Amino acid sequence: MTTTPNSEVSLGMPQLPAPDYPADVRARLETDAKEVIARYPDSRSALLPLLHLTQSEEGYVTRTGVRFCAEMLGLTTAEVTAVSTFYSMYRRKPSGDYQVGVCTNTLCAVMGGDAIFDELKQHLGVGNNETTEDGKVTLEHIECNAACDFAPVVMVNWEFFDNQTVESAKQLVDDLRAGEQVTPTRGAPLCTYKETARILAGFPDERPGAVDATGGAGPASLTGLKLAKGEAIPARTPAPRDTATGPAAEEGK
Repeated sequence: MTTTPNSEVSLGMPQLPAPDYPADVRARLETDAKEVIARYPDSRSALLPLLHLTQSEEGYVTRTGVRFCAEMLGLTTAEVTAVSTFYSMYRRKPSGDYQVGVCTNTLCAVMGGDAIFDELKQHLGVGNNETTEDGKVTLEHIECNAACDFAPVVMVNWEFFDNQTVESAKQLVDDLRAGEQVTPTRGAPLCTYKETARILAGFPDERPGAVDATGGAGPASLTGLKLAKGEAIPARTPAPRDTATGPAAEEGK
């Protein structure tokens, strides 16, 4: 159905059926989709990777992509839409070549994540889940990147950029927009969002060195494991307390 600007409220006549992909695109995607579907005993289990496959074509899940998934799996478009709108990794509108996610959950927030996110919004001139005019960067806040010992953390297309500051995050997005080579703190080399989507669909990452690249947990994350194994943990010197403020300081005046 037709919609009003900046609204998801449907008005007027029902929306026409989604158009199909061009014949050559459809043929190529069908070949890939059949390879994905063959991995599962129940074809509908292939829906998640097929949604990633459609994102690798257009950068987000379009109505055409929903139709394609439904036809390949014998589902209704309503069933496909229900899944694609549930998970935040499936985009509902055009987005940038680089998804820049700033963790604003508790630890990252207090370590500087909130300040980074606020500054990037101003620096890029966009709000949450909005894309820069050049189509390069989509900015979003993320509840948790599961990397608390590297806080504050920014992710670009799901690759880690650890221990960020306001200035380093601004430099990061500037380099992305300028087409400069940007290297994650750990993990695989950076690629575009469409390329990432194809990898998430389950196709090989053929970039040299990408598969061998890795990144593990930091010392803070491994402390519990070491304790469980009975390993000694080096003692840490407590940070000196600030004696210039507080009740003790007041008594000494």
